[in-house]
Amino acid sequence: MKIVFIFGGSGYIATNLINCFLKENIFDKVIVCDIKKTEIINPKVEFYNIDVRKPININIVNTNIDKEKSWIFNFAAIHREPGHEPHEYYETNILGAENVCEFAEKIGINNIFFTSSIAPYGQSLEQKTEKSLLEPVTPYGISKAIAEKIHMIWQAKEKNRRLIICRPAVIYGPKDPGNILRMIKAIKKGMFFIPGDPNIIKAYGYIYGLIESILFTMGKNENLIIYNYAEWPLLPLGKMIEVIKKILNINKFVPKIPLSILVIVARLLQILSFNKFKDFHPVRVKKAAFPTNIKPDYLINNGFEFHYDFESSLKHWLSIEPRDFE
Repeated sequence: MKIVFIFGGSGYIATNLINCFLKENIFDKVIVCDIKKTEIINPKVEFYNIDVRKPININIVNTNIDKEKSWIFNFAAIHREPGHEPHEYYETNILGAENVCEFAEKIGINNIFFTSSIAPYGQSLEQKTEKSLLEPVTPYGISKAIAEKIHMIWQAKEKNRRLIICRPAVIYGPKDPGNILRMIKAIKKGMFFIPGDPNIIKAYGYIYGLIESILFTMGKNENLIIYNYAEWPLLPLGKMIEVIKKILNINKFVPKIPLSILVIVARLLQILSFNKFKDFHPVRVKKAAFPTNIKPDYLINNGFEFHYDFESSLKHWLSIEPRDFE
């Protein structure tokens, strides 16, 4: 029996991936492991309340697992910055990696897919590819870089083990209330400001494109794949705003304001409002102004077809969940 264990399986990316697995009938059984119950109801789906910070014990009774064709996916992570204490990133992301790999050892499954992040690349004005040096500067980025190494050590122990590490950019799409939708809604309200240079690249990835890349890399025969996921080619921030205004018929002016002024305003708002403006936090303002110029070299060099440029992804999203934009 082909089984997939998905840790962090109730999250946004995992939920969309599970729906794809079910639609394409890729696995005989889907085991969702999370501290939050999955919303997916399907005879093939089983849920286990699992905290990856602790040793993982899952008893699959009377099941003959095909250990060469079954997979473990590790999406479990704490990622929002700011929002957590430094030790929380380390506890969940590092202990989680150790416990998931230990579970893979115990159950004997030879395939792991791990979602890392572009955060381990650190802050740089240069374009980053999979061959770029990792220089993380935040607890989240550091914990993800360490988690990658933990998974790589697991893979290196046996020659028949496969490991895929994906470093996704900001992922967006239907029913996701993340950075891209927040930007769109702020533009609609006339409350979005370009923090400095409109030509900066802020890497992004559409959820359906990401899932296509997951299936693409799973179909390869390589024992170790490390790849970035971002749409290609990428638009600079100013062009993204133009596309958003065109697709959604928005006429609001989007001013360009120096970063230093926006940071001061954000700090004042935090003080005067007692942190009520969490989305306009100084750390997030600085992050918004810093480029994340990520190139998905592995996918480009291996012939992956990018089906969703920014404009087509918004049109696709609008056709599926128009209420997201209200």
